[in-house]
Amino acid sequence: MHYQSFTVMANTKIAFLILPKIHLLDFAGPDQVFYEAIDYGADIELEYCCLNDQNETSTRFPIGPLKHYNEVKLKKGDYLLIPGSDTHHLLSEEIRSQKDLFEWLKMAHATGVNLCSICTGAYVLALAGLLDNRKCTTHWKHTAKLQTLFPETQVIENILFVEDEGITTSAGVTSGIDMALNIVSTLNGELFSYKVARELVVYSRRQGNQAQQSIYLQYRNHIHSGIHKVQDWIQENTDKKSNLADLGEIACMSTRNLTRIFKKETGISINEFTTLIRKEKLKTLLKLPDISRKQMAVECGLKSERQIIRLIRQA
Repeated sequence: MHYQSFTVMANTKIAFLILPKIHLLDFAGPDQVFYEAIDYGADIELEYCCLNDQNETSTRFPIGPLKHYNEVKLKKGDYLLIPGSDTHHLLSEEIRSQKDLFEWLKMAHATGVNLCSICTGAYVLALAGLLDNRKCTTHWKHTAKLQTLFPETQVIENILFVEDEGITTSAGVTSGIDMALNIVSTLNGELFSYKVARELVVYSRRQGNQAQQSIYLQYRNHIHSGIHKVQDWIQENTDKKSNLADLGEIACMSTRNLTRIFKKETGISINEFTTLIRKEKLKTLLKLPDISRKQMAVECGLKSERQIIRLIRQA
């Protein structure tokens, strides 16, 4: 039996609010993350809505008809993402006068919907008054302006994304991908999020203001397919005892070559990598209230509870 520390959210809706003059990468990056997550089996439903019928990107790429935002039904635990758009348009009277939109956003937040902005999408949340007295961020070129225009906000500079009471704001462009991967991790677990990141060839997962990387993405900054296959097998089979002969077959190389090339490509030995993965799995298991040390040992591919105790001390 395999144990997991996270609760998979059933049928979580992730909606995108597509505003006029949207920056395509702010939208496409996170959208692709969720698309890949669904392809891997995440119970996520994507939906797209708009402010008016005529939409195009900031580069004038046309976007087809979408349902109006007030037709979208969101429940507690769902997510609403607001990608960045052309700043001049977001701060225009056309957007500032959208009182119904701002009330819709405030009602969604009060219901328990997670609101997320990418880049200048933070201006929309600020116009709705949702960033008052909350920590937030945006693209580095706009942090000072956001703070000046909305003095009640607590704008943080030099940060990828920040969450405050159900509202997450990100620095924009590629940091929107980091935020989206963080959402996937929240919904389906860190290992699942790693698989999505790997599919996107994102081997350096960034976590908000932290410099640390996911252990599942560390030691992956190489392009050797055989070593990647060995790392995949170790990560996905922590309950099994690996041996060099079997791993050599997976990598299609001799055991001698495997140990040499693994160390060359990753900077650590196979045994060291395996121990790091077991420690990470143990951190997950320790959060479960009803699992014994004996069961932990089985899940981590160890023979005794004594080994688990030793690993706990190292974790």
